[in-house]
Amino acid sequence: MFTGLVEETGKILEVEEGPFLKVRIGARRVLEDLEVGDSVAVDGVCLTAVAVDGEGFWVELARETLRRTAPTTWRVGHRPNLERALKVGDRLGGHFVTGHVDGVAELVEVREAPGARDFVFLPPRGLSPYLAEKGSVALNGVSLTVAGLEGEAFLVTLIPHTLAVTNLGGLGPGDRVNLEVDLIARYVARLLGRA
Repeated sequence: MFTGLVEETGKILEVEEGPFLKVRIGARRVLEDLEVGDSVAVDGVCLTAVAVDGEGFWVELARETLRRTAPTTWRVGHRPNLERALKVGDRLGGHFVTGHVDGVAELVEVREAPGARDFVFLPPRGLSPYLAEKGSVALNGVSLTVAGLEGEAFLVTLIPHTLAVTNLGGLGPGDRVNLEVDLIARYVARLLGRA
């Protein structure tokens, strides 16, 4: 479980093909107490550290993970948002983020707003019902509030701090991000669907 509060942006250093895609991620802050077997959110994807060294850590990705996530996430040079798993007793400043990506959203427009920027995203088909104005959403692992709905699309407002400390500030129209809908919305919809 994560909060969606990014600790740092890392860097994809190496990628090895095989039965699983192996990825080495350069980092500093998340390495402070990271051990083999620990979970790390990498652009919002919950992954297990399978090796740790002084400059980074390795993860392995199954084909299902690759199918559900933005392909640019796993390229050498990409700077993913990183967050270690939530510890009992830690502050919960974002919202509950599982790291189980629901799909890939496309950025369709960036608008300047007073002191911020509005980003309009189109979610994958079938996920719009899980998005509500003032509800939570995680994009590339960043906990955000849905500021508005525009048909099937949704809008988030990013303040300068979020633009500076995450990889969302470098996005432009046509870029794709990993999307996780709010955990509570997912379960409420499932329960109501059975009623």
